[in-house]
Amino acid sequence: MLELRLSGSGGQGLILGGIILAEAAILDGKLAIQSQSYGPEARGGSSKSEVLISNKPIHFPKVTKPNLVLAMTQAALDKYATDLPDDGILITDSMLVQQVPERLSRVYELPITATAKEELGRDLFANIVALGAIVELTDVVTKESLVKAVLSRVPAGTEEVNQKALSLGAALISAKK
Repeated sequence: MLELRLSGSGGQGLILGGIILAEAAILDGKLAIQSQSYGPEARGGSSKSEVLISNKPIHFPKVTKPNLVLAMTQAALDKYATDLPDDGILITDSMLVQQVPERLSRVYELPITATAKEELGRDLFANIVALGAIVELTDVVTKESLVKAVLSRVPAGTEEVNQKALSLGAALISAKK
């Protein structure tokens, strides 16, 4: 079973990102559970989306030992990555996270928001860039299912830019390999 936690601040689209990831897993014939929590603020408060993906029944619907944590802000890293094992995967937005715990051995500091802003014109697509990076790194779902799940959830007329966002995220990981 893979346990993933996508964290950041409200308004970054991480709840939607978790929903998309879970839907992609289901499209691949896997079992998935997605849950979310966020602070009382509509935008700017802490938020997290947790996704469990497995080929076997999932008996507990919460992440207990994350395999991967995406931290889109320093506050999210400080709050939601404390239980990431030393060999777990940490992906950070290098524009918004400056201090990464030294104990972690698998850290990917990526310009997620900067890439969305520079290449797509808006930081609004950072969550989709992050999904592209996660799937390129982990193969947790197939790229085909990820594209289908993204396209089923994004507003009409944004399909092309969202597909480009996925490709840009994948390219951030490819450049690190």
